[in-house]
Amino acid sequence: MSDDRRTSDGNDMSGGSRTTWHVPQEDLLAYTQGELTPPRLWSADTHLAACARCRETLAALSDPVALDAGWERLDAELDAPRPGPVEWLLVRLGVADHTARLLTAAPALRRSWLGAIVALLVMTVAAANAVRAGAMPTLFLALAPLLPLAGVAVSYGPALDPTYEMAVVSPLHGFRLLMIRTVAVLTVGLGVNGLATLALPSYGLRALAWLLPALALTATGLALTSRLGPVLAPSLVGGGWIALLTVARATTESDATLAPFTAAGQGVSGAVAVLAAGLLYLARDRFDVSHLPLTDFTDRNAA
Repeated sequence: MSDDRRTSDGNDMSGGSRTTWHVPQEDLLAYTQGELTPPRLWSADTHLAACARCRETLAALSDPVALDAGWERLDAELDAPRPGPVEWLLVRLGVADHTARLLTAAPALRRSWLGAIVALLVMTVAAANAVRAGAMPTLFLALAPLLPLAGVAVSYGPALDPTYEMAVVSPLHGFRLLMIRTVAVLTVGLGVNGLATLALPSYGLRALAWLLPALALTATGLALTSRLGPVLAPSLVGGGWIALLTVARATTESDATLAPFTAAGQGVSGAVAVLAAGLLYLARDRFDVSHLPLTDFTDRNAA
């Protein structure tokens, strides 16, 4: 005789004992309406998993259309990506769901990127503090303007942004999406740089000489992106900044301040930032999806 014995009403019988209890019909009705509360809810869940008879009764009491709709809602809820804390905060502040997702998906706003930037700044600040008193924190001032430029550069474009396809189909003007991400990345990047500056109290206001060059480099990189693309433009701007510092270092006495960090150099940086911002605004229509350099994206779809 098989060990798998069942009673005439379909219930399992194990070890000579017999289960005769079933979920009351009123509880099943409350279950279908979502009104059954613990602990009876837990008992019903456990029993329904093992009792075919009660499942059949439950199906008879349920509206098939409502049941199917409930399963569809449950599937959609399970498949929907869970918003992170930043995305949740943006939505609570009134930012549209799709905008918040596109914004927080930017690589430059992820923990891995921010962690690398913080580690780099910590090492640079440590090196600057090791220099004798009275000198300029040249290494920090040279590096700090490049970080916002790099952060903005990796926040858009098919070659760098893993969410670029989602951005293509988003109901946003290309220039507006670019500005939203740029402002977010600049806010975070300049904020991190600002905190690093506070770790250099002995240099006073001289430690803030990176701010105007950072704005100038970022604005210039964005202005050139409309013609050169999101990879070449910031690469050329960053390379130009490094070349400028190299020339300044070679033509400046060892104890003197490099030209970009003097009062005159700061004035030039401010003028370049304003000019680049104006050119960026004039070229705003080029940042629409149909005008962006989409070679990489097109090639991937064609493949």
